[in-house]
Amino acid sequence: MPHRGNTVFIVEDDHSVRDALGLLLGLQGLSVALFADAESFLAARRPDWYGCLLVDIRMPGMDGLTLQKRLRESGCWLPVIVMTGHGDVESARQAFRSEAVDFLEKPIDHARLMSAIDEAFARQDLRQDDQERNAATASLLHTLTPREREVMEQVVAGRHNREIAHALDISPRTVEVHKARLLAKLQVDSIADLVRLSLRVAGKSRG
Repeated sequence: MPHRGNTVFIVEDDHSVRDALGLLLGLQGLSVALFADAESFLAARRPDWYGCLLVDIRMPGMDGLTLQKRLRESGCWLPVIVMTGHGDVESARQAFRSEAVDFLEKPIDHARLMSAIDEAFARQDLRQDDQERNAATASLLHTLTPREREVMEQVVAGRHNREIAHALDISPRTVEVHKARLLAKLQVDSIADLVRLSLRVAGKSRG
């Protein structure tokens, strides 16, 4: 079941559909926030909102797919479930290209909706776990001295102690000391773990 304060943000211009969905999800014990259009959602949105977005494709003003794209461009990765009363293959493709959790046709199948919401919450939790892990890693990296960072870069590049010692103009014994210290500071037990940590950090910096 949902945790971490998950909320389903419903963006639907048809008030009867909006209210029905809000009632249905509320009866399931979910926290719900209702919006009549994409513009009002964007105006109200806060960076700390957590949960998923349930959005209709066809609405006056900004449509659901444009809202989904706008959120991605702004760096918001709130999982999106798309609803439509006029489903077509191209719209579904666009939604899934922007990483929609599901593409639901009206009238909404309640079991499929709940399954999609569970999947959306799971994605949000995984992303949050990843962000917290990266923040913890960044904090640990800040504890390294400049020399320890140099040694780490050499180790991750696959160089042996003597090669590192020669490159940094220090003794192999000093290299060993720095390696032991940086492994302890980064809370990893092996060079393999150090390489994995380094690759994860490099991947996030490229992203």
